[in-house]
Amino acid sequence: MKNENKDGMRRNEVTYINLDELHDFKDHPFQVRDDEDMERLVESVEQQGVLDPIIVRGRAEGGFEIVSGHRRTHAASVAGLSEIPAIVREIDDDEAVLAMVDANLHRETLLPSEKAFAYKMKRDALSRQGKRSDLTSNQVGWKLETASEIGAEAGDSGSQVRRYIRLTELIPELLIMVDDNAIKFNAGVELSFLSKEEQRAVLSIIDDHGLYPSLNQAKVIRQLSSEGEFSRAKVFRMLSLSSMKERKITLTEDRLMQYFHSGMTDDEMKEVIYGLLDEWSRKGRLS
Repeated sequence: MKNENKDGMRRNEVTYINLDELHDFKDHPFQVRDDEDMERLVESVEQQGVLDPIIVRGRAEGGFEIVSGHRRTHAASVAGLSEIPAIVREIDDDEAVLAMVDANLHRETLLPSEKAFAYKMKRDALSRQGKRSDLTSNQVGWKLETASEIGAEAGDSGSQVRRYIRLTELIPELLIMVDDNAIKFNAGVELSFLSKEEQRAVLSIIDDHGLYPSLNQAKVIRQLSSEGEFSRAKVFRMLSLSSMKERKITLTEDRLMQYFHSGMTDDEMKEVIYGLLDEWSRKGRLS
């Protein structure tokens, strides 16, 4: 369908729009991935077509902006279709954001970053739409009931919504690690309170030494930052010492008794082992 035919359409009238007239929603936070789910969707489209119309709105510069249906549009393109069923809505920017976010939040495979930016977009749209004072304070100060309203579509509590939105304060490299589960969600939330410079220092430790902060460690790092005591050296020392404490080396009794007589106690054997290690370490430094 061409642009000149979109005026005067009834609200839920389905029409067909050429794929080359469609444009992605600006700052769309939901990724369109060529994964197994997409393969199944493409197969369904090849066999039955697109059964559920996408939602679009007209663009001043021509064509249509996809409000809901980016994955269906991609599947239709992969399946070789030239057009797709659509419903054209006349909605403003904030209404479009709310419709786009709510249409995607039900998906089961959302990444933390996708939810984070989606919730932030929804919060900001509601703030502009109603000029609501409960949405314009800092990110941890706005009301829990308002946050609960934002997360209702996905079944997230107000506290969880606020934690998701905090993730948008992470530098992209750390946020990717949260998406990959290399950094746990709640640890990422704690790290989001660091300055960007401090976050880059943490990132350099991860990149150089493979030391990922746990939740408890991230809380300590955040506390160091809030008290003005943050330094790369302190964080590295804490993470490296913790890593060493977690290492366990098992020595079998059969092997040990090749070197110790049966009358020695465990403590006596430990002292001998540590003594030999100290001597080995000194020789290593001198060589």
